[in-house]
Amino acid sequence: MSVADLAPETLTLEMVDEHVLLVTLDRPDVRNALNTQMGFDLRDLWVELYRDAGEVRCVVLTGRGDKAFCAGGDLKERNGMTDADWRRQHALFEQMVKAQLDCPVPIVAAVNGAAFAGGLEIVLGCDFAYAAPTARFALTEVTLGIIPGAAGTQNLPRAVGLRRAKEIILTGRPFSAEDALAWGAVNRICADGTLLDAALDTARAIAGNAPISVRQAKKSINASEMMDLKNGYDFEIEAYNRTVPTEDRLEGVRAFNEKRQPVYKGR
Repeated sequence: MSVADLAPETLTLEMVDEHVLLVTLDRPDVRNALNTQMGFDLRDLWVELYRDAGEVRCVVLTGRGDKAFCAGGDLKERNGMTDADWRRQHALFEQMVKAQLDCPVPIVAAVNGAAFAGGLEIVLGCDFAYAAPTARFALTEVTLGIIPGAAGTQNLPRAVGLRRAKEIILTGRPFSAEDALAWGAVNRICADGTLLDAALDTARAIAGNAPISVRQAKKSINASEMMDLKNGYDFEIEAYNRTVPTEDRLEGVRAFNEKRQPVYKGR
């Protein structure tokens, strides 16, 4: 199996060029809410990209329509669930989150509308995010008698800082794209009608770089959150040394000296 063989019910997958995969959360009638099937579909996608990314070097993740990126968990599906059913579904979502965080391929979120609860947590699980001016964000779980359970209490403080994360999570209040940019939850607000093009342009820039280098750099950056400087630097050196014997390193230096664009093969 490869990514091309996947047939998700709740996602649309499109190779927009040779190395960039556009993934669209595709349940617009319910604001792209996260149901059990979407949990399976996202988990399987991230697992397959971990197992064999094939030609995919960068992913752009967005939602269908202009209203919502993802409104969070599908509360209509969850209404009346037994405790056992709820835990069983959440175990699937936990697998989904862990697979996303482990995905070696860079993931860029293009937040086209509301990203609430699990929707914001999916955004936070991406490597970085761009947003439309009308995008809104919230972790609303405490208003529903639960807490964030898709790494929101872990990823949000890393993005916006501990005290800001406490305010966002403990109040459950929505915040704007402007706030998200100022606080570090997104990297850029894109003018109306330009969001997807901007995200794809950045994805193409990433995909044009040496893929082994990109993956090793992503791995090393992620490790920086969990290590002191000395151990983190040791990890970086190991990641660096993985790039030295590659054909891509030779191609990069050769292309620089020949004043041309490098053609990387991921070898």
